[in-house]
Amino acid sequence: MSRPEAASAAPRDAFAARLIAWQREHGRHTLPWQRTRDPYRVWLSEIMLQQTQVATVLGYYERFLQRFPDVRALAAASQDEVLALWSGLGYYSRARNLHRCAQAVVAEHGGHFPRAAAQLAELPGIGRSTAAAIAAFCFGERVAILDGNVKRVLTRVLGFDGDLAEAAHERQLWEQATELLPHEGIEAYTQGLMDLGATVCPGGHPNSPTHGHRKFPHPDRASMRR
Repeated sequence: MSRPEAASAAPRDAFAARLIAWQREHGRHTLPWQRTRDPYRVWLSEIMLQQTQVATVLGYYERFLQRFPDVRALAAASQDEVLALWSGLGYYSRARNLHRCAQAVVAEHGGHFPRAAAQLAELPGIGRSTAAAIAAFCFGERVAILDGNVKRVLTRVLGFDGDLAEAAHERQLWEQATELLPHEGIEAYTQGLMDLGATVCPGGHPNSPTHGHRKFPHPDRASMRR
């Protein structure tokens, strides 16, 4: 590696290391879907958590697992059963896609979720960020997530001011998010981004690694915009 590349990589490595350390000290560790590498359970939690608070999801998550303990059980259910159990959680297209995805996993993948984010993203209802989260948590794939909360974190950390409604700017943020990925500890890093996005407030959180530049080393913003 050339010296300029090494100099550019150092701040990014520091960002990942600091975020991982913050997550281990201040992040969330007791949520039920954090105690498993089962892609079915992680996928279920990721879909339920879309536009829904953790406190609301917890009860639904447990009831779903009691009724549909694995992807085959969910695939075999009727859509009416799935929608009835989802009732009250809102955004019902998620439940329909959940059912379709379970059926696709059984019919096309023998009941086993694909291990790569690119393949997961081809399944019904699984977008790029959700696919990345499943692949990172369950299979250790080094891949970036970029949901709404994470976008807020990274635009702040990177000083990114592009309009994310424009596809070119969103692609640029995806590229920068990928450049920030650590070579080790992808699970803690990914969870750290999620925890930070869920807990940091607009004015800064006292335990947040973005609260004050002295406490949290930011990546070199100029190098990230090349």
